[in-house]
Amino acid sequence: MRDAGIVRPFVQENHALSHASGTVRALHFQIGTAAQAKLIRCTRGSIFDVSVDIRRGSPTFGRHVAVVLSATNWEQLYVPEGFAHGYCTLEPESEVIYKVTVYYDPASERGLAWDDPDLAIAWPVDPKAAILAERDRGFPHLADLASYFSYADFPD
Repeated sequence: MRDAGIVRPFVQENHALSHASGTVRALHFQIGTAAQAKLIRCTRGSIFDVSVDIRRGSPTFGRHVAVVLSATNWEQLYVPEGFAHGYCTLEPESEVIYKVTVYYDPASERGLAWDDPDLAIAWPVDPKAAILAERDRGFPHLADLASYFSYADFPD
């Protein structure tokens, strides 16, 4: 990771278990001094993992990367500060482990609408069938999202 320029230490490791396939953990991020980078992997089952650039002024603002992470492919995704992150479970009983560079701070947590059509994310679940936590249903679309991150503050 050091060779790739990733030198920030991880301070917390989180585990999430989703029992049902089609569970969407919406596009979350933390702001201010609580902004986190994340390293995500799936240790059981599989997930469709998404990261969206929300850094104003970035040449890739509003664009996303989506990958399948699974217990069998052993791939991981690094999500830097200034990106919203979410995933959809592809199998029942999928477990995700992710390391973060800053401790979780509920007051600093924000989100982005997972189904914003402007993001053009090809989620592998019908929006009407997606299983979501109540808090993930009311996040703003990108066009209405406050300017939490600047590309000047969080460049490549």
